[in-house]
Amino acid sequence: MHNVVQSDLKSGGLVGRVETVAVVAVSHHGRLRVPSFASNVFRIAARELRESARSRWFLLYTAAFVALGLGVSYVSAASSGGSGLSGFGRTTAGLINLVILVVPLMALSAGAGSIASDRERGMLAYMLAQPITRLELLLGKFTGLAAVLLTSICLGFGVCAAILAWKGSRTDPVALASLVGLTFLLAMSMLGTGLMISVATRKSSVAMGVAIFSWLTLVFVSDLGLMAGAVALRMRIENLFALSLVNPMQVFKMWALVSSDTSLDVLGPAGLYATDTWGAGVTWIFACVMVLWIILPLTVAASIFSRRSPI
Repeated sequence: MHNVVQSDLKSGGLVGRVETVAVVAVSHHGRLRVPSFASNVFRIAARELRESARSRWFLLYTAAFVALGLGVSYVSAASSGGSGLSGFGRTTAGLINLVILVVPLMALSAGAGSIASDRERGMLAYMLAQPITRLELLLGKFTGLAAVLLTSICLGFGVCAAILAWKGSRTDPVALASLVGLTFLLAMSMLGTGLMISVATRKSSVAMGVAIFSWLTLVFVSDLGLMAGAVALRMRIENLFALSLVNPMQVFKMWALVSSDTSLDVLGPAGLYATDTWGAGVTWIFACVMVLWIILPLTVAASIFSRRSPI
């Protein structure tokens, strides 16, 4: 038998009924059995998924993503001399730039506001008083928010592709699935960074400010910063390519272009160097960098979270 622990929480003069994520299993002998690691992570993720789905940011970001995607399609059709909506393949380049702007901001803000807001409302101390570890709480929040982001990404691309197909435009399912997968990897890397910011700050407003500043920095360094640095510092091509690998947004852009059978020559000398030096193996470099951008921020966040007070 499984019993979900519930209690009334008073914080800031507000009384609310709170459902905790701890589930206590009662054996046939009447003894309590502590839930497993996976069970706690799953229940925390489910709670985070329910709360995020009820929030306005989920609907707003998804609606904005769909609207901007359709707008990119119209612009692509106009630039190619057509009218109405253009095909999905023709809008890939515009969608890549759209993803770089919207998805990292969505993931960073979601992660940054997660633990910091719980600490500010007193919810974090209450949750950690249950039979769960801090690592379970962190991984549960990451899993739940990742599921929300994946849903938003799939809805955004899915609605855009459905409308394009309804209008008679050709849509490549393989190219669409590839772009969705790469977008989700970028979202998870930024989500981990947002959680790292969240555990390091005590107020949600500060966490959101740091997250937006980080987003602006990464967007600036993605293209304009690399071009300015290459000219000002007279970087060697291999150093310029190595510097571009530091930014997950730039890695996503290069990987998405390779997946869409577009030559990296469009990115200038760094892209040409990557193609000539690594060939098809450059995708493995991109994959390793994206995985590191997911693991390292989560590891740092877990280390900071294990030492910080929940209050």
